[in-house]
Amino acid sequence: MKSFFISFTVILMTACHAFAQQTATGIKKTDLPVVYLPDNLSVHFVSPEPIQYVDISSKTIIGDLPVKNILRIKYRTDSASTDGVVTIVGEKYIAQYHIVHSPPDGGAIQTDIDILPSDMRTLDIGIGLSQAELKAYATRLLYKRPEHLQKTKAYGLEAMLNHVYTLDDYIFLDIGYENSTNLSYDLDELRFKIEDKKVTKATNVQSLEIKPDFTLFDIPSFKKHYRNIFVFKKFTFPGNKLLNIQLDEKQLSGRVITLSIPYKDILEADMIPIQ
Repeated sequence: MKSFFISFTVILMTACHAFAQQTATGIKKTDLPVVYLPDNLSVHFVSPEPIQYVDISSKTIIGDLPVKNILRIKYRTDSASTDGVVTIVGEKYIAQYHIVHSPPDGGAIQTDIDILPSDMRTLDIGIGLSQAELKAYATRLLYKRPEHLQKTKAYGLEAMLNHVYTLDDYIFLDIGYENSTNLSYDLDELRFKIEDKKVTKATNVQSLEIKPDFTLFDIPSFKKHYRNIFVFKKFTFPGNKLLNIQLDEKQLSGRVITLSIPYKDILEADMIPIQ
């Protein structure tokens, strides 16, 4: 994981450097979108995807990320206010803005700036689909009628594999649960493990846990119905193993239900239509 982060950072910084060179030679600061910043207010940039990197050219402007897709900037209180350039890098884009000081009598100020496609330049750094794209595709799958490819029951619960889809290097699992009891179900954790089909007492259990790259909803509990989309980077496993999806309840004597998915269900995944 550490080596991946270092490699990604190197690629990202290279892309930013190349873009900065282009800005220096081909795009004037005065040609950038202008954002006015007064002394006594913060301005928020709202990104359609998580922000990976920010550069602020002026030392009189400070910024932070209150949430992963919002950049907040304001002037320092201990220095004179000057203009500057803010560079914002998402998962697949880079955008720059010319920050101009607004005097106290400068009129109304737009404090929320949506980073629009017209302000973006695409980064080709080979990271696959962005979080925003994964969310859009996963949301579309909720409108598909469940097919119930696999089912299992335990403790008044029924677990269902509704669909398996694929797009590029991603696998989308549509998972559902039905609770026929009057006790609501508080989720402790939902784990995905590749394990042997048959385990004898004389053999050690071989288990490989995998984690989704994206989960559509954060659902801490449900009374009767649960449905969610989990997105994984493409994975494979041999025919003598299963993908076991284990749902654990929070209570000490919590109910546990495991849904087993054979590899053939993964191989027979439907393609998600682009349009």
